[in-house]
Amino acid sequence: MPVAGTAPIRVLLVDDQELVRAGIRVILESEEGLQVVGEAGDGLQALARVSELRPDVVCMDVQMPRMDGLEAARAIVADPDTNPGILMLTTFDREDYLFTALQAGASGFLLKNSSPEQLVEAVKVIARGDALLSPHVTRRVIERFAVRDPERSPDAVPDTRTEAATDVPHRSSSNASAGSSGASAQPGAAGTARTASAGLTERELEVLRLLAEGLANAEIAARLYLGEATVKTHVSNLLQKLGVRDRVQAVVYAYRHGLAAPDASA
Repeated sequence: MPVAGTAPIRVLLVDDQELVRAGIRVILESEEGLQVVGEAGDGLQALARVSELRPDVVCMDVQMPRMDGLEAARAIVADPDTNPGILMLTTFDREDYLFTALQAGASGFLLKNSSPEQLVEAVKVIARGDALLSPHVTRRVIERFAVRDPERSPDAVPDTRTEAATDVPHRSSSNASAGSSGASAQPGAAGTARTASAGLTERELEVLRLLAEGLANAEIAARLYLGEATVKTHVSNLLQKLGVRDRVQAVVYAYRHGLAAPDASA
């Protein structure tokens, strides 16, 4: 994922409504450091434009003709030759869209009635390589998927191929082991306590708890008085140690194993 720096963040707009694309273009291009490099009217056009333009971020509608945004997101993420972050935009506040977008590999999900400032910030967050895990989105994910299930081994990271909210194909090759679990199941509460945070340092546990609050790397850095690069290293390390592929899975893991306060995402 390209890191935002002196070069402008390159954005591709994908929406079947030209007027909507024009409005988003005006908002983004009014912000220094953002550059709209192209547009597409449906998912099929988006695939071609991503390959041609190599944007850093794709702002994509969900409902479109020929190929919708969710299917297009899956195809973009699956292409090893491209590496954009994907921000899904929709007018519908529907849980199935949210969770399917995360499953498809989107880095963020934003309603079209969000403020211009929220849109700009979302693009910047995703360009930095962060997921857009606002407290609102985090809470929705947790409420649906992180409730402890007595029928499930408490040490198992959810099988996110069937639980859509957390099956986010990570674009980093270091996390390419799809479907890996955080720890092998062990019977009994003692086994759970031993394995839940196995291998994590105290600092990594602190970072994990703040991820569960919906904080971005910069906010975690400010909270812990660390450099943002240090936080990124901690996040990368804890994802690898827990055997999860992204921040959403890490948040679910934290809640399932009692590593985050129950009201952290409120």
